Amino acid sequence: YRGYPIEQLAENSTYLEVAYLLLNGELPKADELAVWEKTIGSHAMVHESVRQFLDGFRWGSHTMGMLVSVLGAKSTFYPDSRNISSPELMELHTARLVSKVATVAALCYRHSRGLPYIYPDASLGFCENFLNMLFNSPNTKYEPNPILVKALEVLFILHADHEQNCSTSTMRGIGSSLADPYSSTAGAAAALYGPLHGGANEAVLKMLMEIGDVKNVPSYIERVKSREVLLQGFGHRVYKHYDPRASIVKQTANEVFEVTGRNSLIDIAMELERIALEDDFFVSRKLYPNVDFYSGIIYQAMGLPVDMYPVLFAIPRTAGWLAQWKEMMHD
Repeated sequence: YRGYPIEQLAENSTYLEVAYLLLNGELPKADELAVWEKTIGSHAMVHESVRQFLDGFRWGSHTMGMLVSVLGAKSTFYPDSRNISSPELMELHTARLVSKVATVAALCYRHSRGLPYIYPDASLGFCENFLNMLFNSPNTKYEPNPILVKALEVLFILHADHEQNCSTSTMRGIGSSLADPYSSTAGAAAALYGPLHGGANEAVLKMLMEIGDVKNVPSYIERVKSREVLLQGFGHRVYKHYDPRASIVKQTANEVFEVTGRNSLIDIAMELERIALEDDFFVSRKLYPNVDFYSGIIYQAMGLPVDMYPVLFAIPRTAGWLAQWKEMMHD
């Protein structure tokens, strides 16, 4: 990211620091970070009409479908966002999008489960506030575990940007018509909705549940070799060796399990990885685990349902989309 190794950022930075880096080209100084965090916190609330908009979706609607719709509708709340020639307005709407996408995502989750909405808490950090909006309740006090907060920070950092993929190209393509950033972001989120992009970690989870037990891994590997099934979460168009993000996620998974208890699917995943890294069939094809291989297991352990996985991808990727959009506009 902007010349910084992803391993250093994942270990030492917060998601908001990395979002600032992507958008501005350098990591923020202490005073810049304080202003940025306060700005993001101040934009976390959404107009009450958003609740009425969400009420139009039936109970149980897919959270990503709702998120795409609400992001597109947000442009009607801010007509001045069409004035993309104003640098001041574009900075304002960039901050609004980075902030509000998390609030909207939480509202979509709560609505799909028939739960009362939880409003943002400006006294909490970005990831801590997001977990609070997901899991708090009016009649009980939810205390986000620091280890889970850190895990979410790491996952958000790893997913914040990644070259000219499907959704990023969509963001640039829509933005090239001088559409407002909300409409462009909604289009990018729609591209992310697909199972070959934002739904990849869901596909991994389904594969692991289909395998069911470590003893079934060898037979599944044989089915992969005979082209009966796909080995989900392996291979990448950019990485021809081990995806550096995957090793970070694997370490994060072990830290999360110390809090949530061990997810039995991790044993299946590790056995799949072990065989694939030793078998010439996979090594010769440069099929190594990618970032999606372990992330779904972590989200499941944290109590997050499968339909939230692409939403959890969209929240941090909004910063990357906007950074790419700003670069395109400046070019």
